[in-house]
Amino acid sequence: MARRNAAEVLSGAVVLLLAAGFLGFAIAHSGRSSVSGYTLTAKFDHIDGLAVGADVRLAGVKVGSVLDERIDPQSYLAVVTLSVRSGLELPNDSSAAINSESLLGGEYVSLSPGGDTAMLAPGGMITITQSTVSLEQLLGKFIFSVTDLVSAMKPGQGSGQPQAAPQGSSDGSPGGAPPGAQPGAKQP
Repeated sequence: MARRNAAEVLSGAVVLLLAAGFLGFAIAHSGRSSVSGYTLTAKFDHIDGLAVGADVRLAGVKVGSVLDERIDPQSYLAVVTLSVRSGLELPNDSSAAINSESLLGGEYVSLSPGGDTAMLAPGGMITITQSTVSLEQLLGKFIFSVTDLVSAMKPGQGSGQPQAAPQGSSDGSPGGAPPGAQPGAKQP
């Protein structure tokens, strides 16, 4: 019995060691490593889905990560603190947008450099920002616009039913015949 217990404990320890090894490998190769550098801040209307640790990318290449998110109590805007790789200088008129990795994926901050000759200093503020685009809001707007379009259509339009002829005479003169006149009769 003692042999069996020792074998179970030993096999359990081996399984735990293998699990710890797989966990260490997954963390080391996850691609979520932090990038050392200088910090910048940006204010957004809303940052739905953006998390601390998310990527900061320039031309699709990871150049930093999101360090902090908070609310500015005066403007009620979301303030995001970004870390950007050292040696990468961004012009003052650079912009930041929150983009989605995929329909089901997370969000990241995309930087677009401007054309100014002056560069953002460490701790500087990116003033041109674009918040996240909510897929749910877009879908809701589409559904409501289609509903409004359908309800605005008058009965008979587009259903193949004959429409009333516009008023006017067949000879092209405006106004047509006065009420009570015989069709085809000449008017004075």
